[in-house]
Amino acid sequence: MISVVIPTLNAGRTLPATFLSIFDAAVEGIVSEVIVSDGGSTDATRQIAEEAGARLIVAERGRGQQLRAGADAARKPWLLFLHADTALDAGWTNEALAFMKRGKGAAAFRFRLADEGFNPRLLERLVAVRCALFRLPYGDQGLLISRDLYDEVGGFAPIPLMEDVEIVRKLGRTRLAMLKTNAVTSAERFREQGYIRRSARNLWCLSLYLRGVPPEKLVERYG
Repeated sequence: MISVVIPTLNAGRTLPATFLSIFDAAVEGIVSEVIVSDGGSTDATRQIAEEAGARLIVAERGRGQQLRAGADAARKPWLLFLHADTALDAGWTNEALAFMKRGKGAAAFRFRLADEGFNPRLLERLVAVRCALFRLPYGDQGLLISRDLYDEVGGFAPIPLMEDVEIVRKLGRTRLAMLKTNAVTSAERFREQGYIRRSARNLWCLSLYLRGVPPEKLVERYG
């Protein structure tokens, strides 16, 4: 029923948790195939993917390119795009199945960081406000979308950055639902760079993209 697509690049530390979060759904037959679209990993990512029984494809490096290649290889009527450092909370399939029964559509999960303290909880609340007001989830919230709708909007653009924002804008508010299940993402980059600095960088990149700066230029400046 669902093809899961996971773009990877040296994701060996976090990928096992992502696999574990979809394991029960695979056993139950809800997830029929898992595709790892790798952009040239030099760590144990490919070995982990193969040992987990995922279908491994090699794509041009860049999340947009990798997501698009993974979707092109997928064969099921629903697609679930997950980042390699994101794990869905237990029980996600119940909400996903209820949503899928409605027919063609798209949905993202609730943003959650794998960290404790004031800063991660504040950021989660700010993301929730952004999603409520603008229906603008990022890729680390996952994307569950019917194949028909994915093809209708043209899929992920083969760009190195902002591919998540681009496809969400094409979907529009009326075709994108926000689910209550948490998509728990690693907070490693926030801890390393600082919550304020990382959040400000993300917001600045978004503002430049919305003003028309090409994603390739954003990667050169902030990648």
